[in-house]
Amino acid sequence: MTAAISLHNVTLSYHRHPAVHHVSGQFQEGIATAIIGPNGAGKSTLLKAIVGLMPTPDGMVRFGKHKAKDIAYLPQQASIDRSFPISVLDTVLLGNWQHSGWFGGVSQKARAAAEAALIKVGLEGFGPRHIGSLSSGQFQRVLFARILLQDAPLILLDEPFTAIDTRTTTDLLHLIDHWRYEGRTIISVLHDYEQVRNHFSETVLMAKECVAWGATDVVLTRENLQRANVMAENWLENAAICHRDETPSTEAA
Repeated sequence: MTAAISLHNVTLSYHRHPAVHHVSGQFQEGIATAIIGPNGAGKSTLLKAIVGLMPTPDGMVRFGKHKAKDIAYLPQQASIDRSFPISVLDTVLLGNWQHSGWFGGVSQKARAAAEAALIKVGLEGFGPRHIGSLSSGQFQRVLFARILLQDAPLILLDEPFTAIDTRTTTDLLHLIDHWRYEGRTIISVLHDYEQVRNHFSETVLMAKECVAWGATDVVLTRENLQRANVMAENWLENAAICHRDETPSTEAA
């Protein structure tokens, strides 16, 4: 299989405290991969590094036939300021920026596509509403509609179903299944193991370092999960950054 994204000895830190240790592996093209692990395991940090929102001074993130600009990234809802005065439709239209540019006008075609995306996520007629008036589930549907408009081959989702109602979760998981059918590469930080088993064929189990990476049924074992929990219980939050004498691969992904 072809690698969409390759990680080579990636080590990340916040304020000189280690968050991710020496992670290497490949996210396969056209495959849905879940990133799981205990709280504080470095899952979201790893996702930010792939997107380019966090520097990778140690190690390397490499892309296959696509580039970082081809990513549709959905951050955690808690990191999004919903007090900004913007409508639902305009929020979805932000997914069109790569086609129109930040200062380009919005075409009728783009507007129609945005309205169609809202219909697809179950929000027909919500376009004029302010995003601050929406429930968490409705707002998450808006963000998925924005990804639909972006039409990206690489889709990265950070805890997309946290504090979301069951009906919305089910509808958005069906949308993820559709993206899988289309052959898009999906990487998502998740906590629900049943969601992982039913919708993601590969899994990365993190505990600041990679505990296991591969087919979901192989990774999601009691032994692996117990090992990750033990590693989490023994974290030293003030540990010094460790250095490993390992040279990243220079081969093309």
